[in-house]
Amino acid sequence: MFQVLSSSWALLLGLFMLMIGNGLQGTLLGLRGELEGFTTFQMSLVMSAYFVGFLFASRIAPTLIRRVGHIRVFAALGSTISAVLILYPTLTEPWAWMIGRVLIGFCFCGVYITSESWLNDAASNENRGKALSLYMITQMGAIILAQYLVVLGDVSGYVLFIIPSVLVSLSFAPILLSVRPVPAFETTKPLTLRRLIKTSPLACMGMLLLGGVFAAQFGMSAVYGTRVGLTVSEISIMVSSIYVMALFLQYPVGWLSDRMDRRLLIIILSLLGGAGALLSFLFPGHYWLIIVSAAVVGGASNPLYALLIAYANDYLDRSDMAAASAGFLFINGVGAIAGPLILGWVMTSVSAEAYWLYVGSQLLALGVYGLWRMTRRKSLTPVSDTVSYAPILPSATPVAVELAQEVYFDADLDDSQGAKE
Repeated sequence: MFQVLSSSWALLLGLFMLMIGNGLQGTLLGLRGELEGFTTFQMSLVMSAYFVGFLFASRIAPTLIRRVGHIRVFAALGSTISAVLILYPTLTEPWAWMIGRVLIGFCFCGVYITSESWLNDAASNENRGKALSLYMITQMGAIILAQYLVVLGDVSGYVLFIIPSVLVSLSFAPILLSVRPVPAFETTKPLTLRRLIKTSPLACMGMLLLGGVFAAQFGMSAVYGTRVGLTVSEISIMVSSIYVMALFLQYPVGWLSDRMDRRLLIIILSLLGGAGALLSFLFPGHYWLIIVSAAVVGGASNPLYALLIAYANDYLDRSDMAAASAGFLFINGVGAIAGPLILGWVMTSVSAEAYWLYVGSQLLALGVYGLWRMTRRKSLTPVSDTVSYAPILPSATPVAVELAQEVYFDADLDDSQGAKE
């Protein structure tokens, strides 16, 4: 672990500051939008815009990196993020925030691709798994910390927008001065959607439904909190509970995933998350129940992303795994773009508590679909024939997914060789 930190501390420190900015802006905009009088549907458009930019960048950023290099792309995208964060409180119009969110979504996706490429190059075969774990902990830790920074300032002022802008600007220093150049960037052409759906219908449906759930967690949770009258500190605790439980359950779910039928685990997590969400819809007005629902949904939905990738990989050749991850990112992005729009309409038509109805229905639909799929395809037996689970965040790009798959494929190879000996 010390070797990983010594070779990648600058990258991880810079990424930590970047993720504080990303984690803070989603919650902050939800709170500030309420003060500016934005409607629920207007805020849903703003939140959806982030994922439009993210989806475009997943296709365009690799081309930019190959054309001008990692350092220039990172500096340009980071500078744009810092500028947009400052502009939010000066242009308090829904259309301006939508444009800003598209730009920030595009830039953060490009920054992730660049950072993950650096991390992959800095790590060796011996410590790549530890580097991936530190990367995930850094991202989650920064998002959680960001929720508590919200309560330190006045949402109606400028300071809370300046803090993430400064942190993003400062993140350039350790990264650009300490990280060595990387080899030429290569990308894999994604599998066609037709082939991907045919290979694993459950994984594709799961990615689409989870996209809506993740979008609800990342942006609309603060909008929900303001609509039901929660205080700023209560909203920050609610949002942080999503990510704390998501981080806590990644490895237990991974342990179970390598020892049982993955479809059964997908169904259990989906139904558990859906039931947890419906608790707050059926029994509204209880803050402690809201925290329980947020924790259950976060703990169930976030590991599901990695679990679905692992399940799909069981039916793919190793040469197709990286290509499949790009396809899954696209499907998940479509769900994330549509999610806030549907959720905004539901919350306007029904009530703010319908936030939990939407999230719960998405997860329950995945569980029911998984039950149906179990009647259509036999499970792989024995379980030892399946590939290992790799903990991956929903924000991961195909670069990180490929890194994780490489780590756990090597682990599977070592285990099989050890068994033969």
